[in-house]
Amino acid sequence: MPKRPDTLETVRIALELLKRIPRRRKVTAAELHAQLCEAGVKRELRSVQRLLEALVGEYEIERDDHRPAGYRWKERAQGLSLPGLNKQESLLLTLAEQHLRNMLPTSLSQSMAAFFNQARANLGPLSDARLEREWLSKVRVVSTSQPLLPPKVNVGVFEEVSNALYGNRWLEVDYRNAQGKRSKASVMPLGMAQQGPALYLICRYKDFSNERCLALHRIVSTRASTLTFERPKEFNLQKYDDEGRFGFGNGKKIHLSFRIDKAAGRHLLEAQLSLDQTVKEKPNHYDIAATVVETEQLEWWLRGFGDRVSNIRRTRIPTASTND
Repeated sequence: MPKRPDTLETVRIALELLKRIPRRRKVTAAELHAQLCEAGVKRELRSVQRLLEALVGEYEIERDDHRPAGYRWKERAQGLSLPGLNKQESLLLTLAEQHLRNMLPTSLSQSMAAFFNQARANLGPLSDARLEREWLSKVRVVSTSQPLLPPKVNVGVFEEVSNALYGNRWLEVDYRNAQGKRSKASVMPLGMAQQGPALYLICRYKDFSNERCLALHRIVSTRASTLTFERPKEFNLQKYDDEGRFGFGNGKKIHLSFRIDKAAGRHLLEAQLSLDQTVKEKPNHYDIAATVVETEQLEWWLRGFGDRVSNIRRTRIPTASTND
Protein backbone atom coordinates (compact mmCIF):
# COMPACT_ATOMS: atom_id res chain seq x y z
CA MET A 1 0.00 0.00 0.00
CA PRO A 2 1.51 3.38 -0.94
CA LYS A 3 2.33 5.70 1.90
CA ARG A 4 -0.18 8.47 2.48
CA PRO A 5 1.32 11.85 1.47
CA ASP A 6 2.36 13.91 4.51
CA THR A 7 0.23 16.88 3.43
CA LEU A 8 -2.91 14.77 3.06
CA GLU A 9 -2.23 13.07 6.40
CA THR A 10 -1.82 16.44 8.10
CA VAL A 11 -5.11 17.67 6.65
CA ARG A 12 -6.85 14.52 7.87
CA ILE A 13 -5.51 14.95 11.40
CA ALA A 14 -6.40 18.66 11.38
CA LEU A 15 -10.01 17.76 10.51
CA GLU A 16 -10.09 15.16 13.28
CA LEU A 17 -8.85 17.76 15.76
CA LEU A 18 -11.36 20.38 14.61
CA LYS A 19 -14.18 17.86 15.07
CA ARG A 20 -13.08 17.16 18.64
CA ILE A 21 -12.57 20.70 19.93
CA PRO A 22 -15.60 21.47 22.15
CA ARG A 23 -17.54 24.68 22.51
CA ARG A 24 -18.43 24.88 26.21
CA ARG A 25 -15.50 23.26 28.01
CA LYS A 26 -11.80 23.28 27.21
CA VAL A 27 -9.76 20.29 26.14
CA THR A 28 -6.00 19.82 26.40
CA ALA A 29 -3.61 18.64 23.70
CA ALA A 30 -3.01 15.45 25.70
CA GLU A 31 -6.75 14.70 25.78
CA LEU A 32 -7.06 15.29 22.04
CA HIS A 33 -4.00 13.12 21.45
CA ALA A 34 -5.61 10.30 23.45
CA GLN A 35 -8.84 10.65 21.42
CA LEU A 36 -6.89 10.42 18.17
CA CYS A 37 -5.08 7.30 19.36
CA GLU A 38 -8.45 5.78 20.37
CA ALA A 39 -9.71 6.48 16.84
CA GLY A 40 -6.66 4.77 15.33
CA VAL A 41 -4.83 7.97 14.34
CA LYS A 42 -1.22 7.58 15.44
CA ARG A 43 0.69 10.82 15.93
CA GLU A 44 3.22 12.10 18.46
CA LEU A 45 1.87 14.42 21.15
CA ARG A 46 4.30 17.12 20.08
CA SER A 47 2.97 16.98 16.51
CA VAL A 48 -0.57 17.40 17.82
CA GLN A 49 0.53 20.40 19.90
CA ARG A 50 2.17 22.06 16.89
CA LEU A 51 -0.88 21.45 14.72
CA LEU A 52 -3.18 22.90 17.40
CA GLU A 53 -1.10 26.07 17.53
CA ALA A 54 -1.44 26.39 13.75
CA LEU A 55 -5.23 25.89 13.95
CA VAL A 56 -5.52 28.59 16.62
CA GLY A 57 -4.08 31.06 14.14
CA GLU A 58 -6.44 30.03 11.33
CA TYR A 59 -9.74 29.33 13.11
CA GLU A 60 -11.84 30.93 15.85
CA ILE A 61 -10.30 28.71 18.51
CA GLU A 62 -9.56 30.03 21.99
CA ARG A 63 -6.36 28.99 23.80
CA ASP A 64 -5.87 29.76 27.51
CA ASP A 65 -2.58 30.37 29.31
CA HIS A 66 -2.85 27.51 31.78
CA ARG A 67 -0.45 24.58 31.97
CA PRO A 68 -1.44 22.48 30.20
CA ALA A 69 -3.19 24.81 27.78
CA GLY A 70 -6.88 24.31 27.05
CA TYR A 71 -8.63 24.77 23.70
CA ARG A 72 -12.23 25.41 22.71
CA TRP A 73 -14.21 27.21 20.01
CA LYS A 74 -14.77 30.89 20.72
CA GLU A 75 -18.28 32.03 21.61
CA ARG A 76 -20.43 32.40 18.48
CA ALA A 77 -17.75 30.78 16.34
CA GLN A 78 -19.16 28.89 13.39
CA GLY A 79 -16.91 25.93 14.08
CA LEU A 80 -16.35 23.17 11.57
CA SER A 81 -19.15 23.21 9.01
CA LEU A 82 -20.13 19.79 7.75
CA PRO A 83 -22.02 19.86 4.43
CA GLY A 84 -24.50 17.17 3.54
CA LEU A 85 -26.84 17.23 6.55
CA ASN A 86 -30.32 18.14 5.41
CA LYS A 87 -33.11 19.26 7.74
CA GLN A 88 -34.52 15.76 8.26
CA GLU A 89 -31.10 14.27 8.98
CA SER A 90 -30.41 17.10 11.41
CA LEU A 91 -33.67 16.36 13.23
CA LEU A 92 -32.83 12.66 13.43
CA LEU A 93 -29.32 13.34 14.79
CA THR A 94 -30.63 15.82 17.36
CA LEU A 95 -33.21 13.32 18.63
CA ALA A 96 -30.56 10.59 18.68
CA GLU A 97 -28.25 12.78 20.76
CA GLN A 98 -31.02 13.54 23.26
CA HIS A 99 -32.10 9.94 23.80
CA LEU A 100 -28.89 7.98 23.21
CA ARG A 101 -26.27 10.13 24.94
CA ASN A 102 -25.96 7.58 27.76
CA MET A 103 -25.82 4.63 25.35
CA LEU A 104 -22.89 5.76 23.20
CA PRO A 105 -19.26 5.09 24.10
CA THR A 106 -17.49 8.33 24.97
CA SER A 107 -14.99 7.94 22.15
CA LEU A 108 -17.84 7.66 19.62
CA SER A 109 -19.72 10.60 21.14
CA GLN A 110 -16.59 12.71 20.79
CA SER A 111 -16.17 11.62 17.18
CA MET A 112 -19.81 12.53 16.51
CA ALA A 113 -19.68 15.86 18.37
CA ALA A 114 -19.17 17.91 15.20
CA PHE A 115 -22.16 16.22 13.53
CA PHE A 116 -24.35 16.84 16.59
CA ASN A 117 -23.23 20.49 16.71
CA GLN A 118 -23.95 20.96 13.02
CA ALA A 119 -27.36 19.28 13.37
CA ARG A 120 -28.31 21.65 16.19
CA ALA A 121 -27.08 24.62 14.14
CA ASN A 122 -29.15 23.47 11.15
CA LEU A 123 -32.24 23.55 13.37
CA GLY A 124 -31.37 26.86 15.02
CA PRO A 125 -33.69 29.91 15.16
CA LEU A 126 -31.99 31.49 12.15
CA SER A 127 -32.52 28.44 9.93
CA ASP A 128 -35.50 27.71 7.69
CA ALA A 129 -36.15 24.40 9.48
CA ARG A 130 -39.17 25.69 11.40
CA LEU A 131 -41.24 22.50 11.20
CA GLU A 132 -38.29 20.27 12.12
CA ARG A 133 -37.39 22.57 15.03
CA GLU A 134 -40.99 22.53 16.27
CA TRP A 135 -41.01 18.72 16.17
CA LEU A 136 -38.49 18.64 19.03
CA SER A 137 -41.15 20.23 21.27
CA LYS A 138 -43.93 17.96 19.99
CA VAL A 139 -42.54 14.58 21.10
CA ARG A 140 -41.37 13.31 24.47
CA VAL A 141 -40.55 10.04 26.23
CA VAL A 142 -42.45 9.96 29.52
CA SER A 143 -41.86 7.86 32.61
CA THR A 144 -44.35 5.19 33.65
CA SER A 145 -43.35 5.60 37.31
CA GLN A 146 -42.52 8.45 39.69
CA PRO A 147 -39.82 10.54 37.92
CA LEU A 148 -36.50 10.58 39.79
CA LEU A 149 -33.39 12.66 39.27
CA PRO A 150 -30.45 10.59 37.98
CA PRO A 151 -27.92 9.66 40.69
CA LYS A 152 -24.58 11.42 40.40
CA VAL A 153 -21.86 9.46 38.60
CA ASN A 154 -18.29 10.33 39.59
CA VAL A 155 -16.21 12.25 37.06
CA GLY A 156 -14.59 10.01 34.47
CA VAL A 157 -16.48 6.85 35.41
CA PHE A 158 -18.85 6.79 32.44
CA GLU A 159 -16.03 7.57 30.02
CA GLU A 160 -13.82 4.73 31.30
CA VAL A 161 -16.69 2.22 31.51
CA SER A 162 -18.10 2.98 28.05
CA ASN A 163 -14.69 2.94 26.39
CA ALA A 164 -13.76 -0.38 28.03
CA LEU A 165 -17.11 -1.86 27.03
CA TYR A 166 -16.69 -0.61 23.47
CA GLY A 167 -13.14 -1.96 23.12
CA ASN A 168 -13.61 -5.27 25.01
CA ARG A 169 -11.02 -4.19 27.57
CA TRP A 170 -10.69 -5.26 31.20
CA LEU A 171 -11.85 -2.69 33.71
CA GLU A 172 -10.35 -2.02 37.13
CA VAL A 173 -13.10 -0.82 39.49
CA ASP A 174 -13.26 0.53 43.01
CA TYR A 175 -16.88 -0.19 43.98
CA ARG A 176 -19.05 0.67 46.99
CA ASN A 177 -22.18 -1.49 47.22
CA ALA A 178 -25.60 -0.47 48.55
CA GLN A 179 -24.54 -1.44 52.10
CA GLY A 180 -21.48 0.81 51.88
CA LYS A 181 -18.92 -2.01 51.62
CA ARG A 182 -16.04 -1.01 49.37
CA SER A 183 -13.98 -3.42 47.24
CA LYS A 184 -11.62 -3.39 44.26
CA ALA A 185 -11.80 -5.85 41.38
CA SER A 186 -10.92 -6.51 37.77
CA VAL A 187 -14.09 -7.00 35.72
CA MET A 188 -15.01 -7.94 32.16
CA PRO A 189 -17.61 -5.39 30.91
CA LEU A 190 -20.34 -7.14 28.90
CA GLY A 191 -23.20 -4.65 28.65
CA MET A 192 -24.70 -1.43 29.93
CA ALA A 193 -28.34 -0.61 30.56
CA GLN A 194 -30.32 2.40 31.67
CA GLN A 195 -33.10 1.52 34.09
CA GLY A 196 -35.14 4.54 35.06
CA PRO A 197 -32.68 7.33 35.86
CA ALA A 198 -29.73 5.04 36.68
CA LEU A 199 -27.07 3.34 34.54
CA TYR A 200 -25.86 -0.20 35.24
CA LEU A 201 -22.84 -2.16 34.05
CA ILE A 202 -23.28 -5.89 33.45
CA CYS A 203 -19.93 -7.61 33.93
CA ARG A 204 -18.06 -10.70 35.05
CA TYR A 205 -15.49 -10.58 37.81
CA LYS A 206 -12.11 -12.03 36.92
CA ASP A 207 -12.00 -15.84 37.40
CA PHE A 208 -15.83 -16.03 37.69
CA SER A 209 -18.37 -17.10 35.04
CA ASN A 210 -21.54 -15.48 36.41
CA GLU A 211 -22.74 -11.98 35.63
CA ARG A 212 -22.91 -9.12 38.12
CA CYS A 213 -24.76 -5.83 37.81
CA LEU A 214 -22.90 -2.74 39.06
CA ALA A 215 -24.54 0.66 39.43
CA LEU A 216 -22.35 3.30 37.81
CA HIS A 217 -23.17 5.81 40.56
CA ARG A 218 -21.67 3.43 43.13
CA ILE A 219 -18.34 3.14 41.30
CA VAL A 220 -15.87 5.27 43.27
CA SER A 221 -13.25 5.20 40.52
CA THR A 222 -12.33 3.05 37.55
CA ARG A 223 -9.69 2.64 34.88
CA ALA A 224 -9.88 0.87 31.54
CA SER A 225 -6.97 -1.54 31.10
CA THR A 226 -4.96 -1.90 27.90
CA LEU A 227 -5.60 -5.66 28.11
CA THR A 228 -8.43 -6.96 25.94
CA PHE A 229 -10.60 -10.06 26.32
CA GLU A 230 -12.61 -12.30 24.03
CA ARG A 231 -16.27 -11.57 24.55
CA PRO A 232 -18.13 -14.67 25.86
CA LYS A 233 -20.26 -16.07 23.05
CA GLU A 234 -22.84 -17.46 25.47
CA PHE A 235 -23.69 -14.03 26.91
CA ASN A 236 -26.65 -12.24 25.35
CA LEU A 237 -27.86 -8.93 26.80
CA GLN A 238 -31.36 -9.36 25.34
CA LYS A 239 -31.66 -12.79 26.99
CA TYR A 240 -30.30 -11.36 30.24
CA ASP A 241 -33.08 -8.76 30.18
CA ASP A 242 -35.77 -11.25 29.11
CA GLU A 243 -34.91 -13.40 32.12
CA GLY A 244 -35.81 -10.52 34.41
CA ARG A 245 -32.30 -9.88 35.68
CA PHE A 246 -32.82 -6.13 35.77
CA GLY A 247 -36.00 -6.75 37.77
CA PHE A 248 -33.93 -8.55 40.43
CA GLY A 249 -34.89 -12.04 39.35
CA ASN A 250 -33.02 -15.22 38.53
CA GLY A 251 -34.69 -16.12 35.25
CA LYS A 252 -37.30 -18.51 36.71
CA LYS A 253 -40.79 -18.34 35.23
CA ILE A 254 -44.10 -18.69 37.02
CA HIS A 255 -47.74 -18.95 36.05
CA LEU A 256 -49.31 -15.90 37.68
CA SER A 257 -53.02 -15.35 38.21
CA PHE A 258 -54.82 -12.57 40.06
CA ARG A 259 -58.05 -10.60 40.30
CA ILE A 260 -57.92 -6.86 39.62
CA ASP A 261 -60.55 -4.11 39.73
CA LYS A 262 -61.66 -3.00 36.29
CA ALA A 263 -60.53 0.61 36.69
CA ALA A 264 -57.04 -0.48 37.76
CA GLY A 265 -56.64 -3.33 35.27
CA ARG A 266 -58.15 -1.98 32.08
CA HIS A 267 -54.70 -1.07 30.71
CA LEU A 268 -53.71 -4.76 30.85
CA LEU A 269 -56.17 -5.47 28.05
CA GLU A 270 -54.04 -3.23 25.82
CA ALA A 271 -50.52 -3.77 27.20
CA GLN A 272 -50.36 -7.45 28.09
CA LEU A 273 -48.13 -9.15 30.64
CA SER A 274 -47.24 -11.92 28.17
CA LEU A 275 -48.27 -13.43 24.85
CA ASP A 276 -50.22 -16.20 26.62
CA GLN A 277 -52.15 -13.80 28.87
CA THR A 278 -55.83 -14.68 29.36
CA VAL A 279 -58.55 -12.38 30.67
CA LYS A 280 -61.95 -13.28 32.08
CA GLU A 281 -64.23 -10.32 32.45
CA LYS A 282 -66.53 -10.15 35.47
CA PRO A 283 -69.03 -7.42 36.40
CA ASN A 284 -66.56 -5.50 38.59
CA HIS A 285 -63.16 -7.06 37.94
CA TYR A 286 -60.91 -9.04 35.60
CA ASP A 287 -59.41 -12.45 36.28
CA ILE A 288 -56.00 -12.37 34.62
CA ALA A 289 -53.47 -15.16 34.11
CA ALA A 290 -50.06 -15.03 32.39
CA THR A 291 -46.64 -16.65 32.28
CA VAL A 292 -44.06 -14.19 33.61
CA VAL A 293 -40.56 -14.12 35.04
CA GLU A 294 -40.50 -14.14 38.83
CA THR A 295 -38.79 -10.97 40.02
CA GLU A 296 -38.84 -8.53 42.89
CA GLN A 297 -39.96 -5.91 40.38
CA LEU A 298 -43.07 -8.00 39.73
CA GLU A 299 -43.80 -8.09 43.47
CA TRP A 300 -43.39 -4.30 43.73
CA TRP A 301 -45.75 -3.89 40.77
CA LEU A 302 -48.43 -6.10 42.35
CA ARG A 303 -48.14 -4.40 45.74
CA GLY A 304 -48.52 -1.03 44.04
CA PHE A 305 -52.19 -1.82 43.33
CA GLY A 306 -52.95 -2.26 47.03
CA ASP A 307 -56.36 -3.81 47.76
CA ARG A 308 -57.40 -3.43 44.11
CA VAL A 309 -55.57 -6.73 43.43
CA SER A 310 -56.53 -9.98 45.18
CA ASN A 311 -56.51 -13.76 44.78
CA ILE A 312 -52.83 -13.73 43.74
CA ARG A 313 -51.51 -17.20 42.89
CA ARG A 314 -48.05 -18.15 41.69
CA THR A 315 -47.17 -21.57 40.26
CA ARG A 316 -43.50 -22.26 39.58
CA ILE A 317 -42.86 -23.65 36.08
CA PRO A 318 -40.24 -26.44 36.17
CA THR A 319 -37.16 -25.76 34.08
CA ALA A 320 -36.46 -28.22 31.27
CA SER A 321 -33.94 -30.87 32.26
CA THR A 322 -30.82 -31.22 30.16
CA ASN A 323 -30.67 -34.96 30.94
CA ASP A 324 -32.22 -37.54 28.65
